[in-house]
Amino acid sequence: MSDTVFLRTAGPGDASALVAVIGAAFEQYRGQLVPESGAFRETTGTIGRELAAGTGAIIAEQGEDALGCVMLKPVDGDLYFGRLAVTPSARGRGIARRLVKAVEDEAIRRGLAGVRLGVRIALTENQRLFTSLGFVETSREAHPGFDHPTSINMRKALSADRIDHHAPHPTQPVRPEPL
Repeated sequence: MSDTVFLRTAGPGDASALVAVIGAAFEQYRGQLVPESGAFRETTGTIGRELAAGTGAIIAEQGEDALGCVMLKPVDGDLYFGRLAVTPSARGRGIARRLVKAVEDEAIRRGLAGVRLGVRIALTENQRLFTSLGFVETSREAHPGFDHPTSINMRKALSADRIDHHAPHPTQPVRPEPL
């Protein structure tokens, strides 16, 4: 098997691979987050319905193995991404950074001004990653039933001169792109 990791647009047929990657990546948070991550409620059906409804996804693969993914959708003039996930065995190879860059490139291609995400307050390592990628905190919010903030909203403004014309598009197939 090649060591090259490729990014491509995920389609409805990739729902089970996306669920597997998300499940493997988020498992370390089981029992650690209050409230528990919604990632644990994802199924092939829920992801398949999101993809069919227009939510985009990008998947990172090495050979036939799915190593990472991210879900994306436009929100208020920006591109929101969530469920950024890299399997534990594939971490430390820059896959998460490459997936975030692909989201940024897609936002620019769509003419959107920025990229947004939400991260749990308890996940300081994830916050550091996003800060290192140029994201800034915009607000804090509480999950339903909580009287204190449980998550941080972050945003990165984008510049059109950074566009990568080879970035995956969530509604069109693309040729595999090496990391």
